[in-house]
Amino acid sequence: MKIVIAGGAGFLGSMLTRELLTRMDAGGAPLEADGITSLDLAPSPVDDPRVHSVVGNLADQTLLEQAIDHDTVGVYHLAAVLSGGSEQDFDLAMAVNVDATRALLERMRAVGQETGRPPHLVFTSSLAVFGGTMPEAVPEHWAEQPDSTYGAFKAIGELLVNEYSRKGFLDGRICRLPTISVRPGKPNSAASSFASGILREPLNGIASQCPVPHGTRMWLSSPRTAVANLVHAMGIPAADLPGWRGMNIPGICVTVQEMLESLERVGGQDARALVTDVPDRRVMDIVCSWPGDFDVERMLALGFVRDEDFDDVVRQYVEDHLS
Repeated sequence: MKIVIAGGAGFLGSMLTRELLTRMDAGGAPLEADGITSLDLAPSPVDDPRVHSVVGNLADQTLLEQAIDHDTVGVYHLAAVLSGGSEQDFDLAMAVNVDATRALLERMRAVGQETGRPPHLVFTSSLAVFGGTMPEAVPEHWAEQPDSTYGAFKAIGELLVNEYSRKGFLDGRICRLPTISVRPGKPNSAASSFASGILREPLNGIASQCPVPHGTRMWLSSPRTAVANLVHAMGIPAADLPGWRGMNIPGICVTVQEMLESLERVGGQDARALVTDVPDRRVMDIVCSWPGDFDVERMLALGFVRDEDFDDVVRQYVEDHLS
């Protein structure tokens, strides 16, 4: 039996792949599976005989049938056009974030009907589904009101996953992930990419620009914690899940100023001096519409975890990628 990761070749997908393999070795995988299929535009960078790469477009029906078959017990859907890219290319975002998502759900529905065993699904959504006037801390059942293309299409995906779950076509879990920081590698098309860039680049001795006011609140998670929560989400018994499958995954509320202070404590004054303020209205219009804090007490009671503090998040990046 296997778990499929749509978007498995990316940073988060490859990290999730490695964690699932570790859990399989230890007998602690979230589902009974002994293999992983990565479905992405590039092959998985994880070199392990239990990992099989299916390379191509998520919207390709033949490819979906090759990746998601009768041996599939669970699917992680991480693939998406990110926030900045969605705002710039509406049609591409629609094709990937809506049309391809529906095609994936339909394939899972067919497999479930053929096997009598609806596969589990973890769909990664975003806090971008929220917008408008919000309280200081967003409560669990706050209505979605996206202020961006990315948020709108993620909200559509959430509705589809919830309905397919309600009908018994699959067993879905909707994980609204915090912004993940600190990501290694190069900046991506997410409007929130600076949340890693203002830390990663200075820690590597490279200048970086901060596009938003220092008082901007961010809802953040380290990569390690995000992956641990994705693994946990897949294994939660359906009876323990809310009727509405949307879950605000725990993060920590940190202002940009506090992020820069953590950078200085961990990386020193020279690293902090490499960050300059260059306001970017395009980024502010997207990121500053997102909530900065959530009530996640019930999620913590369900077994999800959060980082202790942001200094530790920055230290994790140093340990994992610079040490």
